[in-house]
Formats: sequence, C-alpha cells, structure tokens
Amino acid sequence: MFTGIVEELGTVKDIMLQPHGGATLAIAGPLAVQGAKRGDSIAVSGVCLTVVDQPAEGVFVVDIMPETLHRTALGTLTAGSRVNLERALPVDGRLHGHIVQGHVDGVGQLSRRVDSDGWIELRVEAPEALTGFIAEKGAVALNGVSLTVTTVVGHEFGVALIPETLRMTNLGLLDAGDPVNIEIDVVARYVAQLLEKGSLPAKIS
Repeated sequence: MFTGIVEELGTVKDIMLQPHGGATLAIAGPLAVQGAKRGDSIAVSGVCLTVVDQPAEGVFVVDIMPETLHRTALGTLTAGSRVNLERALPVDGRLHGHIVQGHVDGVGQLSRRVDSDGWIELRVEAPEALTGFIAEKGAVALNGVSLTVTTVVGHEFGVALIPETLRMTNLGLLDAGDPVNIEIDVVARYVAQLLEKGSLPAKIS
C-alpha cells in the first residue's frame, strides 16, 4: 500500500524490451531504493512494481508485464524520462495522502494546463468508465500523486498543484496531450460495487 506522497523524482536509465512483450526498466532513485531489497515494492509513477535487481548504487531494476504496459502509461517511457517514486508504506507510517494501491485503473490525457502565480491547474480527460468514480473534493491519484479533485465537467476533471508538488513530481513536466496514470479512490470502487450488487449478504462465512 502507498499514500500518494512522492518521495523522489527518479530517472529511467535504461529500457530493455523483452521477447514476450514486456520490458525491464533500470531506474535511478537513490532515496527510493535506500534499504530496499529484491522483492520489495516501489510505486513508479503510480504503478506498484517489484525490485528484481540492484545493479549499481542508487539504481534498481523492475520487470513490467505486457498487461501493465498495455493498461498504463509506462509504455511511453524512454531513457531519461522522469518518474515519481514512492516506497511502500511501513505499518507504523503516517497516511499523509490517501490509500493508494498502485493499481492503475486507466490512462487519462492531459487536456490543458493553466499556469498561475506559482501553481498550476491541470485538466485531465478521463476514460468514460472512470468518470463516475471521480467526484469534486474527492481523492484521485495521478501518476501516483495523491490529489484532491477541484472540478468535474463531463469526462474532464481538474486538480491544482502547489509549488512543492511541482518540484517533487513529474506532473509539472506534463504538456497537453500527455498520458497520465489514473487510480480512483479505493473506497469509491468498493462503494460502487456494493451499490451494483444491491446489498451485502446476510451472513458472511
């Protein structure tokens, strides 16, 4: 589990495409990899990935399945791309953002950005299947960053980024048309499922 509070802005060092359609990424993230070992989880721009190797100091390697490349924006990464990194939340850690699983629900597209005095508003076009889960003042994770939704109009929703978020994440680097990983609030997901089913069973065994 993660909180959506990015710890470090890492850099993709190398991408190796695999014959089966997946990929292996080497990522430089000295803070994120600190204390990490093989098998640990690190969220890379909102996608929970497993550390499979540490070939050099401050560098870790992850394998990405074809399904993950298909369902997220990781397939657009190239050497030099900046990625948001967050280590898994320790049991005794503080939940500063909101509950983020690292399971991307869909890929949106930045429709426009409004630059103001030190802050930026992003407007994101969400896939139609996700729009019912995104509510004004609700939580959403974009590229793994926990944010509060400011506006919702049709399939488009807005978020506002403070200077610290611009400094610590790759969201400030986005331009109109760029893809962005979207993870909806996990609570909204389960509430929707309960409403669809109508009610809970009288007895859970």
